[in-house]
Amino acid sequence: MAAPKDRAAIGMLCLRPERNQRKFVDQIEVSPEKGIAGERWLESPWLTTPEGAPHPGIQISILQQRVLDLVWQDRENTPHPGDTFVVDMDLSHDNLPVGQLLSVGTAILKVSDVFNDGCVKWKARYGAAAKDWIVADDHPKLRLRGVLCSVERAGLLKAGDFLTKIAAK
Repeated sequence: MAAPKDRAAIGMLCLRPERNQRKFVDQIEVSPEKGIAGERWLESPWLTTPEGAPHPGIQISILQQRVLDLVWQDRENTPHPGDTFVVDMDLSHDNLPVGQLLSVGTAILKVSDVFNDGCVKWKARYGAAAKDWIVADDHPKLRLRGVLCSVERAGLLKAGDFLTKIAAK
């Protein structure tokens, strides 16, 4: 709850080239058409539009560093959750409402209306208590499992870049 409200540095970048695979990189290229270069979103998304296309609202997943530190205790034997990047920032609905634009590197992202409630893998990897905590009363609005975004403007994101809210016009 005490995480900064804006301007948070990216701590790590993670690609998911295939299911259950993780690749940590120093930079990623993103675009509205292809999502993240080198990721599986275009070929095998977990959510599609009614027309069967990959849902743009799940292109980018951002997890709060404080949540990751609480649940990812055994980093040698338990996989990283697979979020695109991790930041020490308040990802709650109050701070980042649906439609909020975010600048990171040379890209612009938009907060999605798709709720990330933590898949069955989250429960299996980090325990039932971690899953229950995310969906407990009043917790969904905190987005403890992270926030999902679409890519609104193509660009390059690098570890250490700042995630910054763009003021509404």
